[in-house]
Amino acid sequence: MSNPLILKLNPAAAKRRSPDRLWVFSNELEKVDTSIPPGAICELHFPDGRKAGTGFFNPKSLISMRLLVQGAKPLPADFIKARLETALNYRETLGMDRYGRICFGESDGLPGLVADRYGDYVVAEILSAGMELLKDEITAALTDLLRPKGIFYKNNHQFRELEGLRSYEETAFGVMPEEAEIEENGLKYRIPMAGAQKTGWYFDQRENRLALEPFFKGRRVLDLHTYLGAFALTAARAGAEQVWGIDSSEKAIAAATENAALNGLAGKVVFRKEKAEHLLEALETGQLPETPDFILLDPPNIVRNKKHLPQALKMLGRMAGAALKALPPGGLLAVSTCSHHISRGMFVETLSGAAARAGRQAVLAELRGQAKDHPVLISMPETEYLHFALLKVL
Repeated sequence: MSNPLILKLNPAAAKRRSPDRLWVFSNELEKVDTSIPPGAICELHFPDGRKAGTGFFNPKSLISMRLLVQGAKPLPADFIKARLETALNYRETLGMDRYGRICFGESDGLPGLVADRYGDYVVAEILSAGMELLKDEITAALTDLLRPKGIFYKNNHQFRELEGLRSYEETAFGVMPEEAEIEENGLKYRIPMAGAQKTGWYFDQRENRLALEPFFKGRRVLDLHTYLGAFALTAARAGAEQVWGIDSSEKAIAAATENAALNGLAGKVVFRKEKAEHLLEALETGQLPETPDFILLDPPNIVRNKKHLPQALKMLGRMAGAALKALPPGGLLAVSTCSHHISRGMFVETLSGAAARAGRQAVLAELRGQAKDHPVLISMPETEYLHFALLKVL
């Protein structure tokens, strides 16, 4: 058996290191060995030689190591399949056996692997160099465990650039259709399998959409960043008086319109191509002939990296403030953000500041997060990335 590749923590990092921390940054290592190829499995040792864990190493990344096991425990040879099986079993206990997230990176013990199931098809994203090297094993495990008709890798996330990985999309097994049909909360949706946002669908908002149903009845609902129409169609089915769905993508609007027809809701929702910022400006200044009393604000990730965090929080506050200012007394604003750089505290503080600047008082009716098939690892705050609030204007 060959000697393992070993990396050492520097003394300062070893003293402050939490034993359950799964990431090791480059400045925590005694030396970043650039001769080791990106994605290689290495051992991490304390300065005194004790083993701290085993994981992927990437000399090109700020996150130099992503631990797969802690301490002296050995890494099982079949850890990919075993951990995917455990992840699937957990989803089955939630009643999610056909549609949803089946692997959520570190939370499922597979750092840098995200996979969503669309019935007979799987769309996966690889975000770490270590998982990229194990792509064949991942494909084989998914094929054996799920017997899918197709497995598609959508490997073009911006995080790959930080790992020194190229962007590409490919069908790794079987045949992938142009779109797949799913069912969520009693509604059906056709989802594009290539060229779509994320893996195609936002499963992380499933429970938030369901939680809003009682609030929609009799409301005039404006769904900004509607994408494929999920919040808008949920509102229409729940008895909203009028629903408008807005998105800047012509393809998204066409797909949302198709999903409305699929559910017999074509006459109950108006989908329109428009920039959310322009519409918020028009609302704030009273330029629209019809005004909503329920606004949904679900922008895409606005924080590319940590240095953009202050700018992103200002943008979120500006959009939320404009929406709050436009709503009548008793109006509702549902707002969410999807970046792990924004903590729950930052999110609430930003909304509080937005209400103050808009000259409105608001009650926090709901404060929620991501769906249960996106589990939050209690020792790793980065796995909690989706924050969702429902505000009622007084």
